Parts: sequence; structure tokens; C-alpha cells
Amino acid sequence: MALQENFEKQGNWLFRYRGGLPIIFLVAGTAVYAYVAFNPDLFCLKRTPYEIYYEMGCFAVSLFGLAVRAYTVGYTPADTSGRNTATQVAERVNTVGIYSAVRHPLYLGNFLMWLGIAFLTGSFWFVIVFCLAFWLYYERIMFAEEQFLRKKFGQTYTDWANKTPAFIPNFKRFEKPDLPFSWKKVLKKEKNGLAALFLVFALLDILGGFIEKENKYNYFFLIGFIVSLIAYGILKYLKNKTTLLNEVGR
Repeated sequence: MALQENFEKQGNWLFRYRGGLPIIFLVAGTAVYAYVAFNPDLFCLKRTPYEIYYEMGCFAVSLFGLAVRAYTVGYTPADTSGRNTATQVAERVNTVGIYSAVRHPLYLGNFLMWLGIAFLTGSFWFVIVFCLAFWLYYERIMFAEEQFLRKKFGQTYTDWANKTPAFIPNFKRFEKPDLPFSWKKVLKKEKNGLAALFLVFALLDILGGFIEKENKYNYFFLIGFIVSLIAYGILKYLKNKTTLLNEVGR
């Protein structure tokens, strides 16, 4: 099989099962976090007054990644190349808004969300390994997506792709979105993201306190998780039992 077809086949498979990568990364990250907690000399800020500020900085990076995803989803119409699940779906190519600055903004958001968690481990080498793993994993997924769009939309897609960066945004090319921002779509599609972030940060914080035999916990993460979990339950009910979050064409 030619390398191009092989990459596309791998990308389609990884796209379909890409939900497994966060689990693998989370297990590995938890192990590294625990190892650093047992060996605080490996991280210069461990067990210092500045550790809390570092944790909040890591959370800010992850939260910024979630904001990138929310911004992207909030401006995309239905049935586009913006946010699909098991298979590739696109009735049009997104070329305005954030898609005028970068071709894969959702994956950029994913990267930043997980980068904050990688930083939280306190291991420089784990951050490097994470970046390399993310690149190798998502490079094939992006390749498969672009092959699908190129075959379906031809020159229209190629012209846009030739002038738009794949992963690092170029905001000099930014074009105003065609549609207004939709909070309803964001709440409907991204309702679990905030709760998941608070959960991960809260669990790692509790694990660190347990290993260090201290009862000093970051209650911001604990309270944030409880509040966001309640919000998730409400939004899930509204999505499944009502039409309140539905919008025509979104």
C-alpha cells in the first residue's frame, strides 16, 4: 500500500477511535504525576508556596483550549467540516471565522486542553513526549480529514488550504464569521468539557495530597467540579428532553 493511502487508512481508523487517546494519556499522566509527588526534588516548585500558582496556570492553559473549541463550535453551521464524531461529514467547507486563520482549530483546542494537564505533572520530559505523541497521532487524523475534503470539494478546498495554516493560526488572514455566535450550540456540543477539566485537576490534586500526606487541597477545583457537574446534568437533560438548545441550521 502506498504511503499516502496508508496514512489515510490510519487516519480514518484513529479518527473513529480517537476517544481512546485521552484515556491513555490520562493514565500515563497520572502515573508521572504520582512519581513526581513521591520524588518532589524532580520539580522545583513542588511543596513550595508557588505550586498553587503553577497549578492555576496549568488550568488556565487547559481552559484556554476549551475556549478555542467553544469559539470554533459557536460559529460553525450544521453539517460542515467543523465537529464530527464517528465518520467524516461535510456539506460545505468552513473558510471564515477561525477557519480563515487555521485549518484545524478544534484539534488546536484539544492540544491546549491536554497541554495544561501535561504541564501539571511537573515533568518536562512528559510534556515533550506528549507533544510528540499528539503530533504523530493527530497528524494522521488531519491528513485523513483533508483527503476527504479534497476529494469532495476539489479546488475549492485546495485553494483555501494552500493559504491557511494547518495548526498554528495566522490571524492576519482572519475573516469575520458568516453567522452570529451561538451559545446554545456551545452548551449543547461542549457541555462536558468544563466538568471533565475540573474533574481531572481535582483528582490529581487529591492524589497529590494523599501521596504527600497533607490535607491541603485546592478547593477551587473541587467546587468547580461539583458546580460544572450539576450544569452538565442540566444541559444533558435540556438536550435530550427539550428543544431549548436547538437552532435551525446550527
